[in-house]
Amino acid sequence: MQNETSPRRFPVFDGHNDTLLKLEIDAIKGTERSFFDRSEKGHVDAVRAKEAGFSGGLFAMFVPSNPDQDFSKPFNPNDPVNFQEVPQKQALDFTLRMLERAEQIEASSEGEIVICRSAAESLAAVEAGKMAISLHIEGAEAIDTGFQALEDLYNRGLRSLGLVWSRENAYGSGVPMAFPASPDKGPGLTSAGRALVRECNRLGILLDVSHLNEKGFWDLAGITDRPIIASHSNAHAICESSRNLTDKQLAAIKESGGLVGVNFHVAFLRPDGKHQKDTPLDVVADHVVYLVDHLGEDHVGLGSDFDGCLPPQDLSDVTGLPPLFDVLHKRGFDPATLEKIAYRNWISMLEKTAV
Repeated sequence: MQNETSPRRFPVFDGHNDTLLKLEIDAIKGTERSFFDRSEKGHVDAVRAKEAGFSGGLFAMFVPSNPDQDFSKPFNPNDPVNFQEVPQKQALDFTLRMLERAEQIEASSEGEIVICRSAAESLAAVEAGKMAISLHIEGAEAIDTGFQALEDLYNRGLRSLGLVWSRENAYGSGVPMAFPASPDKGPGLTSAGRALVRECNRLGILLDVSHLNEKGFWDLAGITDRPIIASHSNAHAICESSRNLTDKQLAAIKESGGLVGVNFHVAFLRPDGKHQKDTPLDVVADHVVYLVDHLGEDHVGLGSDFDGCLPPQDLSDVTGLPPLFDVLHKRGFDPATLEKIAYRNWISMLEKTAV
């Protein structure tokens, strides 16, 4: 990979953010803000995104067990309040509120923000300097086991799904936020989980293994006929968090033609697993380099976890993205590879998964 002194700037299509949840929680707490106003709250708004070249990505619709949970702080896996089951109807109602929020943002954007239903639509929006929203579910509690809700949400734009968050549901088991720990915790997919994998394949919905435990991962890998993605996970070899992927899992993702999006949460980046903002951007780059070495340059992207994590100080919001690409450039990535990591690889995954 050649090195140049003046790296180009690229639009960024990100594999995971919790911005819709953050906006919804703010509204619940009576501190609602407009996505179109620059804010010191959260990590993403339209103004800062434009400044940074943040051009959208997979916008997660996640239903927390506890809306007051602070996702930037260390997790207590024994705290039942933060990990208790969410009933399907309650989860669907909350998911629909986030989806409606995305639709309202699109409608108010004067064409500058678009909910995209295909890879072609996402690419066109990114290349036109617009923000492309690809709707994602993180944890399938909102989906009934008859899959009517899945069909309905697909018709409204859902294009990727993670079966679980870090808790059990009708489809499988998630990994705890533990360090140091293996992702091999708990049983595999349920029969409903296996059926959900097949249904997502039928519809052309990306399947995301971030948060899925190892037995569930191998069950999914044995069923799916589409690329496997980990929207916001890192390398277990560098940071031994149960949320990160082992080399064996990375090999399976590579074999499927899938992708890993690098997560910016410091406890999933740092070799010591600590929640410390003074984490240098080179630690993020270490994971990018490791993943490119193991997967190839066509199968690594970003999965920031903005608005759902504690990022490094120099990545404290989307405006930290250009400096990150400067660091990656200094680590030896040429412009063509940086462009793939920035947005083209994620667009390719959407294209490969579509029916």
